Amino acid sequence: MRMPALYLSHGAPPLADDPVWPGQLADWAADLPRPRAILMISAHWEEAPLALGATGTVPLVYDFWGFPEHYYRVHYPAPGAPELADRVRRTLRGAGTPVQDLPERGLDHGAYVPLVEMYPDAGVPVLQMSLPTLDPRRLMDIGRRLAPLRDEGVLIVGSGFFTHNLAALKHAGSGPPSWSAEFDAWGREALEAGDVDVLADFAHKAPAGRLAHPRTEHFAPLFVAMGAAEGDLGGQRSVIDGFWMGLAKRSVQFG
Repeated sequence: MRMPALYLSHGAPPLADDPVWPGQLADWAADLPRPRAILMISAHWEEAPLALGATGTVPLVYDFWGFPEHYYRVHYPAPGAPELADRVRRTLRGAGTPVQDLPERGLDHGAYVPLVEMYPDAGVPVLQMSLPTLDPRRLMDIGRRLAPLRDEGVLIVGSGFFTHNLAALKHAGSGPPSWSAEFDAWGREALEAGDVDVLADFAHKAPAGRLAHPRTEHFAPLFVAMGAAEGDLGGQRSVIDGFWMGLAKRSVQFG
């Protein structure tokens, strides 16, 4: 069965304590076919040339600061995916994209925080791939190269946050700030229309685009997922929406 491609808003370590969101992620996973492996592209790993993380079980990367101690004791011992890594390596190198291996690099919180909720048994092999660029067009091209993996039981997941400006949140009142709500509404309409060109130029076309994403790394994984699902963009749907601490948690399934 062909697997869908996903873009999800991954939250932060306290997502586990939210009364609603963990259940939404768990229900989403339950509605999907069980993947043979997961290829995760997280906003929290920018590395060029494109890099593949551990192909075995290694410690997680706790890439956050100032949280209570129990968030640093979370474990997610998912098996590595060496066969998937070899498949990705051959596919991308064959298309002229250099690939490096970083076997000691474990899953960061953009990967394991949602996976803990979606696949709590940690039974699905996981491979994390870096963002080698933030350019939407180049990321879509990488996604296109990886699209055949979907027919091999691989769930391709871009993990970011639909809006992401923590500094601006410090000055926000109750409820989502206008820049977050406006960008989210714009993004929903663009996704429903399948307007790839507008989405790729979101920094200029979206209302409050630069406020919603002063850096674009949290929106960038969307384009890998869109590239991997290019033939299924018309069948996209937002599985999760709403806001968390003022940020849009919109998460989308393609196919």
